[in-house]
Amino acid sequence: MPEHYPNISNPALFPVFSYLWVFNDRMNIGKKILLFGLLLIAFSSCRILRPSIMLKTPKNYDFAKITDSLTKENYRVTATDAVLIRLFSNDGFKLIDISSTANGSGTGPSIEETVDSDGMLKVPLLGKVKVAGLTVREAQALLEKEYETYYRKPFVQMKIVNKRVIVFPGMAGTARVVPIANNNTTVFEALAAAGGIQEDGKAYRVKLIRTIDNKPVVYLIDLSTIDGIAAGNITLLANDVIYVEPRPRIATRLIQEIAPYLTLVTTTLTLVLFLKR
Repeated sequence: MPEHYPNISNPALFPVFSYLWVFNDRMNIGKKILLFGLLLIAFSSCRILRPSIMLKTPKNYDFAKITDSLTKENYRVTATDAVLIRLFSNDGFKLIDISSTANGSGTGPSIEETVDSDGMLKVPLLGKVKVAGLTVREAQALLEKEYETYYRKPFVQMKIVNKRVIVFPGMAGTARVVPIANNNTTVFEALAAAGGIQEDGKAYRVKLIRTIDNKPVVYLIDLSTIDGIAAGNITLLANDVIYVEPRPRIATRLIQEIAPYLTLVTTTLTLVLFLKR
């Protein structure tokens, strides 16, 4: 065995260092360590060592710009939203009529419809009305105006009942589908609902992926410093995806992948050296 063979406490590292010392017996320790480091860097880009990394972007990817409007924007109706609608006349008098409520009839009828892929919502009497891209209040005002033909002072209540976002907090097995409880749920709130950024997650590489006009728009958010508060308060839309890039365990993965092969090589070489004595 070489004179300067290191004392390796972790048996899993033995095949790696055995390979370096057997084939580079005349190389000093510093060069051997440098060589090992270069091997790690070379293998770090291999897909086999980072198989769980999702939603990768090219090195020079042009991320969408984060503007103040994203943090102040109200929720906007989008395709596939399930919409619950309640319609009242007389400015919603029946909604607050105490005697009607006591009789159990104050809640009024409701209907639930889904916004089509073209942004149209089918409602009674009116047929299809385009609501995609509007805030909930804007959509309510639009329906109230359209219903003036049929009702006196119509009052419309609208609620989105299937709003959700998908959160990947940075560790395998922790992804969650998070329901959006209100119209102004933020990135921070969704991450908190998913348990926060995991230990292996990169707080400085959080991707917010939003589909606009059937194309993905990606925002890169840095939540590692106090400067990230504004970006963390971006208002979420239904079907947004929050992806916290995980920290790859390159060394561990490398050892797991090549250890069996190096063990075989090391065993063979050890046997050959033993027979030559």
